[in-house]
Amino acid sequence: MKIKAIFSSRLSSEILSGNIQNMSLIRVLDYTVNEIPSKSEKFLIITKCEVVSPEHEEQIRDEVKQEDSEMGMLSKKPKLENEVNSENIKEAKGIFLKPKQEIVSKSAAQIIHEQHGNMAPSARMAMTRRVHPLVSLNPYQGNWTIKVRVTSKGNMRTYKNARGEGCVFNVELTDGDGTQIQATMFNEAAKKFYDRFELGKVYYISKGTLRVANKQFKTVQNDYEMTLNENSEVEEASDEAACIPETKFNFVPIDQLGPYVNSKDLVDVIGIVQSVSPTMSIRRKSNNETVPKRDIVVADETKKTVVVSLWNELATTVGQELQDIADKSPVVAIKSLKVGDFQGISLSTLGKSIVQVNPVISESKKLRNWYDSEGKETSMASVGSGLSPSTKSGGRSMYSDRVSLAHITSNPSLGEDKPAFFSIRAYISFIKPDQSMWYRACKTCNKKMTDALGGGYW
Repeated sequence: MKIKAIFSSRLSSEILSGNIQNMSLIRVLDYTVNEIPSKSEKFLIITKCEVVSPEHEEQIRDEVKQEDSEMGMLSKKPKLENEVNSENIKEAKGIFLKPKQEIVSKSAAQIIHEQHGNMAPSARMAMTRRVHPLVSLNPYQGNWTIKVRVTSKGNMRTYKNARGEGCVFNVELTDGDGTQIQATMFNEAAKKFYDRFELGKVYYISKGTLRVANKQFKTVQNDYEMTLNENSEVEEASDEAACIPETKFNFVPIDQLGPYVNSKDLVDVIGIVQSVSPTMSIRRKSNNETVPKRDIVVADETKKTVVVSLWNELATTVGQELQDIADKSPVVAIKSLKVGDFQGISLSTLGKSIVQVNPVISESKKLRNWYDSEGKETSMASVGSGLSPSTKSGGRSMYSDRVSLAHITSNPSLGEDKPAFFSIRAYISFIKPDQSMWYRACKTCNKKMTDALGGGYW
């Protein structure tokens, strides 16, 4: 059978170079089927393929003729290459075309069958499955399979609500085009897939569901988010790892961090490590838990420095590695950082943050060359030194000039799109008499204390 196909722009170099030409034999690895309703016609959009052989014109023509004329009947044996009449060999002025070497005539089906049989099982599976790009997915699709790399993996978290207790974790996935999506798993699915998903590995995923992403909590640039349940299928694609890009960074220069202060947007930063502090223990107010923390100071070509707080495992693993090589001023690239207002502007890692030391990327090489040539002798200044976030970003924040209550009441839409921060100086005009403004609390954990019978508290 025949079907029309379109090559994606990424394959244009293969066509211009002559690797793909008329009657070439190719193996299609990734594709999408599109249908034109008005013409009842389907065509392939080929996004990835490889050339099997460019010299099978006679054999393929013979096979197509066989399928178009009568299915199931034996086709005529195609001519051997050495039987081609010498009159077909043309001579141009100054150019002599040599006859083709003698080869054994094989049909396209025979070639595919032989090469298919020599493949590893995972490669044969990858060749036969249809992979959808992330950009083509929507909540109304039925069956789909994606091939993605895990570029971020969150920790297993527990929750408790009216329906009971449970656990949840999420991963960020990236496909061959660089498109990202967040996938979340709850309870049984979380327990099933937490150990299976490994950071940096490539997987085939199917039987998941999509829904519109909550803009308040989404962490990647995608209109949808994915949910995987215990019936979803996740299979490692070890032979296909080279097809998917590694961690993709969108670096923000240190001197341009101001607009991100106290916002929900996360940033990626790359810089030269200037100093590394020892690990310290911090007690959380929410659950009284003690967690490790380590601060590092990084600088970039803007001649600005910023403090980055590494939390939990990053403080004890990567943080220790940075401390051991701090005298060599390593380059560090960090993905998904929260921008806070401590010391004017500061950065903190999250559970999903990724830290790479001396990454092999162009930005790292450029930064290293700058630092070795002039940066180490340059005077650096803290990006938040003497500046409030509002001054740095040019916008209103909790450090802006005070506003009046009328400013709030006269702007009903204030805070609808995103939280609004401001300072107010006012007098207390009324205190509700039936409600206390404070309570007795434990000195160590700040939990409320209740009067006990016979005196004392508990």
